[in-house]
Amino acid sequence: MPVPPPPETNPPLVESLPLPTLGIPGVPDLMHHKFVIRDREAVWTGSMNWTDDAWSRQENVVVTVASRRLARRYEAGFDRLWTTRSVRRSGRVRTWPAVTVGGAPIRPWFCPRNGERLARRIARAILDARSRIRIASPVITSGPILRALLRRLDAADVDLAGAVDATQMAEVLRHWARDNPDTWKAPLVRDFFGRATFTGKLSTPYAPEALHDYMHAKVTVCDDTAFVGSFNLSRSGEENAEDVLEIRDPALADRLAGFVDAVRGRFPRVEL
Repeated sequence: MPVPPPPETNPPLVESLPLPTLGIPGVPDLMHHKFVIRDREAVWTGSMNWTDDAWSRQENVVVTVASRRLARRYEAGFDRLWTTRSVRRSGRVRTWPAVTVGGAPIRPWFCPRNGERLARRIARAILDARSRIRIASPVITSGPILRALLRRLDAADVDLAGAVDATQMAEVLRHWARDNPDTWKAPLVRDFFGRATFTGKLSTPYAPEALHDYMHAKVTVCDDTAFVGSFNLSRSGEENAEDVLEIRDPALADRLAGFVDAVRGRFPRVEL
């Protein structure tokens, strides 16, 4: 698996907590959510695993939303996962209509039920952007999103920049060369990163006991719309149990674009 899995927890420690717990099998598709529903009236979600390294050594994005309607959608997603105990049978959560919070329309996307639709939605937003595109994602391997980014790169008509985890992107290419040497994606990845204004964090290569210091944020900003959540821009992300908030809000988009610029400013240009 080219994208490192989250670090393993201590099952006896979790089971000792005074509340019901349930482990969801994560092979081959990950239970990759990182959300909390509080009192059926607020949601916390984003890219952050609840580990020491995530809090102190990784770039992450967390969003909190006070909304009973949104909390109900997330509760439906949680209940489905808890009841089925299956990644592949989860994600049946309504995306439409949008939930309005503070004047901003918010659409929750849950995978794998809506994984392919979400990838196409982000690709469409990239193609429709008029002024800026900012991306932070550990890897970028989704076919629709790669093709959309290359089209905008060829057109050279939008401010396009971002950050990835360079170590993980290199591992993706090695994985493809070893296990899928005829993949059509490898030339697209090399072409895009060879020309795009993207930087990459040289994180520690994955090992179970190694430091987990990845560039772990997962955010895409297209003009005034932001996609924020647990979703890597990858094919595997479409098949995992994931959640993403699509938020149309100029002020939030500005803040997140600024975050991406700050992150990419710390790393060198991607060299694959």
